[in-house]
Amino acid sequence: MSLSIQCHGAGTPLVVIHGWGMNSNIWQPVIPSLSDKHRVYSVDLPGFGDSSWPFEEAVNLEILVDAITPALPEKCHVMGWSLGGLVATQFALKHPNRTLSLTTVASSPHFVELDSWPGIKPNVLEQFQRQLDSDFRKTIERFLAIQAMGSSDAKAQIKLVRELIFSKPTPEQKVLKETLRLLQECDLRKQLANIEVPFLRLYGRLDSLVPERAITNIDALAPQSTSFTFNKSSHAPFLSEPGDFCRILTEFTQR
Repeated sequence: MSLSIQCHGAGTPLVVIHGWGMNSNIWQPVIPSLSDKHRVYSVDLPGFGDSSWPFEEAVNLEILVDAITPALPEKCHVMGWSLGGLVATQFALKHPNRTLSLTTVASSPHFVELDSWPGIKPNVLEQFQRQLDSDFRKTIERFLAIQAMGSSDAKAQIKLVRELIFSKPTPEQKVLKETLRLLQECDLRKQLANIEVPFLRLYGRLDSLVPERAITNIDALAPQSTSFTFNKSSHAPFLSEPGDFCRILTEFTQR
């Protein structure tokens, strides 16, 4: 398998993992600030950006973590956004001795709304699955619009993200379908209590994919963690409020 990882800066290693349909370019706006304090390893997950897709079997978190682990530093801070938050969490659960800290950004241990659990309505992700068969680029564009919804700079944010992610190869349809199914099915709620490393959770108050009311539910599942909510952000606080985002993150990792 060919795995693409870009490195920036010097210092304690910080691995950053992108979300569904994206690639490592999404972190470009905050790389200069983060690389002041860290050696930043920006990963393209298998099948996204410049990384190849080696899997024949159905994809799960274990497989994704096993695919990227050999290429990561022996000890590192790990941060994942959205779907990347699930990957980062699974890495911290499987490799606590290699994980200096875990940060999840606009992520949920269970993304889909279920009974009293707030999340994405199941029919939204089912629509995405159907649309991927006809026009996957349009599906990604629609996903970007939902991610930015509610943000004061939504139009500018969609334009920026589009420019960043479409400057790398677009993922294959199979990759998008498999990883979207992962978002639909994955449930790490019971495992959150087992996280042994320092754990920071970052959210956007205006996020429609990880609703604000989900945060207190996750607080109860991970009482050992700390959380912070960015008031002016939706699903991508590192794009909406990059200065505060980098400050809060580096204060945490340097503790």
